[in-house]
Amino acid sequence: MSRRRGMMSEGFKYELAKDLGFYETVKEEGWGAIRSRDAGNMVKRAIELAELQLAKQNNRS
Repeated sequence: MSRRRGMMSEGFKYELAKDLGFYETVKEEGWGAIRSRDAGNMVKRAIELAELQLAKQNNRS
Protein backbone atom coordinates (compact mmCIF):
# COMPACT_ATOMS: atom_id res chain seq x y z
CA MET A 1 0.00 0.00 0.00
CA SER A 2 1.47 3.36 -0.99
CA ARG A 3 1.74 6.25 1.39
CA ARG A 4 -0.52 9.22 0.68
CA ARG A 5 1.12 12.44 -0.30
CA GLY A 6 0.66 15.26 2.22
CA MET A 7 -1.93 17.90 1.52
CA MET A 8 0.11 20.79 2.95
CA SER A 9 3.40 21.94 1.49
CA GLU A 10 6.46 21.71 3.73
CA GLY A 11 6.82 25.49 3.64
CA PHE A 12 3.24 26.00 4.80
CA LYS A 13 3.72 23.51 7.65
CA TYR A 14 6.84 25.35 8.81
CA GLU A 15 5.01 28.69 8.69
CA LEU A 16 2.20 27.25 10.80
CA ALA A 17 4.73 25.83 13.27
CA LYS A 18 6.33 29.28 13.58
CA ASP A 19 2.94 30.96 14.09
CA LEU A 20 1.90 28.42 16.71
CA GLY A 21 5.19 28.48 18.59
CA PHE A 22 6.68 25.02 18.11
CA TYR A 23 8.99 25.65 15.17
CA GLU A 24 12.14 25.18 17.28
CA THR A 25 10.98 21.70 18.30
CA VAL A 26 10.38 20.77 14.66
CA LYS A 27 13.70 22.27 13.59
CA GLU A 28 15.71 20.48 16.28
CA GLU A 29 13.86 17.16 16.60
CA GLY A 30 11.62 16.78 13.53
CA TRP A 31 7.87 16.53 13.09
CA GLY A 32 7.64 13.39 15.21
CA ALA A 33 8.62 15.35 18.31
CA ILE A 34 5.62 17.67 18.37
CA ARG A 35 2.75 17.01 20.74
CA SER A 36 -0.49 15.68 19.32
CA ARG A 37 -2.18 18.85 20.60
CA ASP A 38 0.23 20.94 18.51
CA ALA A 39 -0.48 18.80 15.44
CA GLY A 40 -4.21 19.25 16.00
CA ASN A 41 -3.82 23.00 16.40
CA MET A 42 -1.81 23.09 13.20
CA VAL A 43 -4.58 21.32 11.27
CA LYS A 44 -7.23 23.54 12.87
CA ARG A 45 -5.33 26.69 11.84
CA ALA A 46 -4.80 25.39 8.30
CA ILE A 47 -8.55 24.79 7.99
CA GLU A 48 -9.29 28.31 9.30
CA LEU A 49 -6.93 29.82 6.73
CA ALA A 50 -8.44 27.74 3.91
CA GLU A 51 -11.95 28.82 4.89
CA LEU A 52 -10.88 32.47 4.92
CA GLN A 53 -9.33 32.05 1.47
CA LEU A 54 -12.51 30.46 0.11
CA ALA A 55 -14.63 33.26 1.61
CA LYS A 56 -12.44 35.86 -0.11
CA GLN A 57 -12.76 34.05 -3.44
CA ASN A 58 -16.53 33.80 -3.09
CA ASN A 59 -16.82 37.50 -2.31
CA ARG A 60 -14.97 38.38 -5.52
CA SER A 61 -17.40 36.39 -7.64
